[in-house]
Amino acid sequence: MEKLNLLFTQDGLQYQMVRGKSVQDEQSYFVKEESPADFISRKLEMALDKKHSEIFVVSALNRFTLMPEGFSEHEMGYDLIAFNSPVNKNEEELMLSVNKKYGVQFYYTFPKKWYEMLKSRELPVKFNFSGEKFLNSISPKGGKEIHINLYHQQCEFIALENKKVILYNNLDINSEVDFLYFIMFSISKIGFGIKETRFFVYGETSENETFISELRKFVRHLKMIHDNQPKKNFILK
Repeated sequence: MEKLNLLFTQDGLQYQMVRGKSVQDEQSYFVKEESPADFISRKLEMALDKKHSEIFVVSALNRFTLMPEGFSEHEMGYDLIAFNSPVNKNEEELMLSVNKKYGVQFYYTFPKKWYEMLKSRELPVKFNFSGEKFLNSISPKGGKEIHINLYHQQCEFIALENKKVILYNNLDINSEVDFLYFIMFSISKIGFGIKETRFFVYGETSENETFISELRKFVRHLKMIHDNQPKKNFILK
């Protein structure tokens, strides 16, 4: 039986049906101005109607907070997230993803309506936050590093110093130039110099060529890790 992979971004849903190591089907849906209010819910229903034995969900929604591993006052999760983005406890499920490799954990929220749709199928469902999955996918060398994962009109980035997490952020902005501004502004605040910092880029690199070309103008060390080619690098395998 096939496994269903789902990626929720700020304006879209991507899914992939996998049998063993072979991708059977892969689709991307993004909200447009003319899209109905329940556009993502409809596309999720379509994906769930396909035959599968388990579901793996990754949320890249920009509603999260980062804490040290071991923080156990889970009841504060909603309030901590609220420092970064508005939270509606009645409509959002509080979730937790732990990354033991780097000693951090993410609290994040996921829309209850989608959570209930997924759980109602009575199949094994695993949830994760994109930041935790991104951390697991990288192989830092040491020193000061910025790892950037690009999505459709969205990006997330991790700042590491000597293999320790200094900063994580997740931005949903329409302009690629704004991606660049926020990343450069952030690294200036944490004292990462342009000449000494190495940059690594992943994800939808073909779709974000303007961002990459502008980044090259400012940084000395830039390496493209991979592009999300169809049926290959979906959700940072």
